[in-house]
Amino acid sequence: FFFFDSLQDQFDNLEKHTQWGIDVLEKYIKFVKERTEIELSYAKQLRNLSKKYQPKKNSKEEEEYRYTSTRAFLATLNEMNDYAGQHEVISENMTSLITGELTRYVQELKQERKSHFHDGRKAQQHIETCWKQLEASKRRFERDCKEADRAQQYFEKMDADINVTKADVEKARQQAQLRHQMAEDSKAEYSSTLQKFNSEQHEHYYTHIPNIFQKIQEMEERRIVRIGESMKTFAEVDRQVIPIIGKCLDEITKAAESVDHKNDSQMVIEAFKSGFEPPGDVDFEDFTQPMKRTVSESSLSNSRGDGKSEPKFGSKSKGKLWPFIKKNKLMSLLTSPHQPPPPPPASASPSAVPNGPQSPKQQKEPLSHRFNEFMTSKPKIHCFRSLKRGGAGPEDFSNLPPEQRRKKLQQKVDELNRDIQKEMDSRDALTKMKDVYIKNPQMGDAASVDHRLAELGQNIEKLRLEVQKFEGWLAEVEGRLPARSEQARRQSGVYEAQNPSGVNSCAQDRESPDGSYTEEQSQETEMKVPATDFDDEFDDEEPLPTIGTCKALYTFEGQNEGTISVAEGEMLYVIEEDKGDGWTRIRRNEDEEGYVPTSYVEVYLDKNAKGA
Repeated sequence: FFFFDSLQDQFDNLEKHTQWGIDVLEKYIKFVKERTEIELSYAKQLRNLSKKYQPKKNSKEEEEYRYTSTRAFLATLNEMNDYAGQHEVISENMTSLITGELTRYVQELKQERKSHFHDGRKAQQHIETCWKQLEASKRRFERDCKEADRAQQYFEKMDADINVTKADVEKARQQAQLRHQMAEDSKAEYSSTLQKFNSEQHEHYYTHIPNIFQKIQEMEERRIVRIGESMKTFAEVDRQVIPIIGKCLDEITKAAESVDHKNDSQMVIEAFKSGFEPPGDVDFEDFTQPMKRTVSESSLSNSRGDGKSEPKFGSKSKGKLWPFIKKNKLMSLLTSPHQPPPPPPASASPSAVPNGPQSPKQQKEPLSHRFNEFMTSKPKIHCFRSLKRGGAGPEDFSNLPPEQRRKKLQQKVDELNRDIQKEMDSRDALTKMKDVYIKNPQMGDAASVDHRLAELGQNIEKLRLEVQKFEGWLAEVEGRLPARSEQARRQSGVYEAQNPSGVNSCAQDRESPDGSYTEEQSQETEMKVPATDFDDEFDDEEPLPTIGTCKALYTFEGQNEGTISVAEGEMLYVIEEDKGDGWTRIRRNEDEEGYVPTSYVEVYLDKNAKGA
């Protein structure tokens, strides 16, 4: 029984150990499963992070990604998205190669372990049964031997006793012989049982139990090997994605190395370049002649009023037209010429005239004009309606600085050319279809596409007129042409005739007295705008008072808008002094007033007007 108990203890120990091995395997499976969840969560967070900082489509952010630094950042976001994808691959591979495989293996291991311990318990029960049979046979043999001895002793006692009959003696002798025979049979049976038990026991301890233990050992070793292989796979799954992750990091490094600060700076310069020239030097103002003071071309001061400087609203890049400016002043600002006046005739010199005004320097613009253009590029208000209602920008982009306007016009021309090409491609396709219909009438009616072809032709013609119009504006900006050609005028007129809705727009062309482009709106269109609540504030204003007189030194043909013709020696009234742009506003009578070059007239200012 000691051996049996010892063997039973070994089975219990093995059963506990193998169960512990299965628990370790299940614990490792749980560990890998949580790792895969972490990888998925990390990948999801990386993707969300990358998506969070991606530029939104059709937004201002998308325009900012044209710089090398922001493009590098965008490349980093894309690579981080791929980086997150590799962590998803890690999770998927660990789930399929480790978690799934080990889960199935644990189920098989449990079944195998159960089978081995069942065989062990069965062999143990069999040997215990054999042992019990041997013990029973042994006890029976011992009992029969004792019974045979007692029967022999009883027979000898009866045989020695003279008082016992012969029959009793014979009966005792037969009983003793029977007992001896039973003892011999029990002996033979015990011997046979013992021999059988020894054989079973040898088979049990040397064959069955070692085989069962061997199977349990092999099962446990396979478990150990399997968990080791899983740990190796755990590392290999990570190692497999390292090259791809390395490529992602290399691309991020490459994107970082592509950042070009010079290029980004140049792009900023191109994006915000206005095309304005910096203001010139401030000229000396001579205050020694109070009555016949000549205002410097670059002066920032205004002699009218109380001598305080006023902002120049007449520059090409005009700022705001403030609502509190009087109507006649506002009209003068909208119609005042803004280009340098023509020089006086070469045959006569203003210096020959006593106390004559100084001639403006050639192509010299006033400082206030240039400073306003250089420092501000606010959109111009094109008419009272747009001021009141906040209308859209002009069609020719004249509210932009020259360089920005050129870019916008070029983009518009390119866009229109692309639209023309699309329409021409559609027309060519329909023409081919019509030819096919003509050759094969059963395929369709050739006349059915005529209406569409006519529409395409009209669309192409309209687009071409649009291109010519914008190319004219572009030529003015790029070449600084003095004025648009008559052909461009006629083309624009044809387009306006075909599109009457555009005639009432506040975005029409305007030219300065010397023919160069100044504003986008003509005086006639501006003055014909229906009155609004905003205009009512200016209806009852008095005309500008005269501040002096002037004498025409030369004949001036005022052929351009906002100017007035004068004859040499003619006396006129001065209603607005030269503000540094080379033009003086004069009046002949109540109905005739306009601008003349300051160098063409000699101005006599009233003292009372100066102090008003």
